[in-house]
Amino acid sequence: MSSEDSLKSLSLDYLNLLINGQAFSDVAFSVEGRLVHAHRCVLAARSLFFRKLFCGLDPSHQPPPPTAGGRAPDLVIPVSSIRYEVLVLVLQFLYSGQASVAAPKSGPLPGCGARGCWHTRCGAAVDLALDTLAAARSFGVEQLALLVQKQLEAMVKEASVDDVMKVLMASRKFEMQELWAACSHLVARSGLSADLLAKHLPIDVVAKIEEIRAKSPGGAAAAGGAGPRSPFLTHHYLPINAASSAADREHRIRRMRRALDAADIELVKLMVMGEGLDLDDALAVHYAVQHCGRDVVKALLELGAADVNSRAGPAGKTALHLAAEMVSPDMVSVLLDHHADPNARTLDGVTPLDVLRSLTSEFLFKGAVPGLTHIEPNKLRLCLELVQSAVMVATRDDGGAHGDAGGGGSDGGSFPRGGDAADDSLVSLTMNSTLMYQGQEMAAALAGDARKGSGGGRGSPSSLYFPNGFA
Repeated sequence: MSSEDSLKSLSLDYLNLLINGQAFSDVAFSVEGRLVHAHRCVLAARSLFFRKLFCGLDPSHQPPPPTAGGRAPDLVIPVSSIRYEVLVLVLQFLYSGQASVAAPKSGPLPGCGARGCWHTRCGAAVDLALDTLAAARSFGVEQLALLVQKQLEAMVKEASVDDVMKVLMASRKFEMQELWAACSHLVARSGLSADLLAKHLPIDVVAKIEEIRAKSPGGAAAAGGAGPRSPFLTHHYLPINAASSAADREHRIRRMRRALDAADIELVKLMVMGEGLDLDDALAVHYAVQHCGRDVVKALLELGAADVNSRAGPAGKTALHLAAEMVSPDMVSVLLDHHADPNARTLDGVTPLDVLRSLTSEFLFKGAVPGLTHIEPNKLRLCLELVQSAVMVATRDDGGAHGDAGGGGSDGGSFPRGGDAADDSLVSLTMNSTLMYQGQEMAAALAGDARKGSGGGRGSPSSLYFPNGFA
């Protein structure tokens, strides 16, 4: 047997000692409600941190009582600073001298929900590597830190742009020059502007990246996107086959949705610019309308990378159809302000106005709307008025475009003919309807108080809910 084979055998024997758990164990670590058994002599021999820890123990320490499962360890150390997977990797290295944070794993990894992901370049794998790097430095296991650095250098070549930035900052914190150089050059070739980088990185780091761009072939042209570009700029995942490509797409969509849930529009912008994320394919506007607030939808549309009139689902609904079904004046108004088409039709020929009219009929004649547990009549009225106003403006605009100069219909010059003027008219109508909605809420509250005080009778449902009728 060669000396190399002997070392491999020794490494495997020690690793089996760790895997066997309670065999000859005299210490255990309690992390996330789980016990990880180990051996003080091995840890003390491999790490100065653990040697000092065990030498400084209280001599009067009494071991815990044995459990029903057998002999209890002499010492149980609670660990809260690192997670279970990181501790296992650190111990694995201390016992065997080997550890891999990027080894292919078909099983689940906390933080990654992509089905079939091998965790070699996903965000969860990068986070695990960074946590292991921090733990290695804390425990004084420098060899493990260097090993993780090498593995991170390989991972960032195919990682997402936000993950590369995380690794960049970690390399700066731990003063790892080779990792810093790899990440900074990738970011420099990404084509992301200095202003955008400054929102995610310290100013001095952005300045270093700009220096790299200036020194690269092509200088400013390379910074603007004409020079060599990183593989993660347009499609940072390399599709090996259709299954892996589909899994990568699902992973990007989940990351986008988490960013929208956290109102992190800058991260969405990074994904669009740095990873080539297609917001329409990911149904970003539809998701934001259903799950986020008005400000998020507004900021998302202002990126200019999403089509507000894109269709989704088997019915071919636009985001405005969803906002109408939700009876959300906020969503309806922000979509119309960003040129949502009020005349868009589903595959069945249904427009957003048809949706609202159907909901109104259900509410007036049945007193409830199927699928909506609670509906505010003033919101329903406002949604209807907003969409009706938008339809009128769009109709008049189309009529002006196709009619002669003198013919304007029976309404004369009530609505402007030009596109810009039509947009201004729509914004004005939206603002007026919003103010009307707020005034109606106050009036309804005052009228309710008056009815309680006078004991007056109730009117008909239509007069109570919509006192001015429908246009």
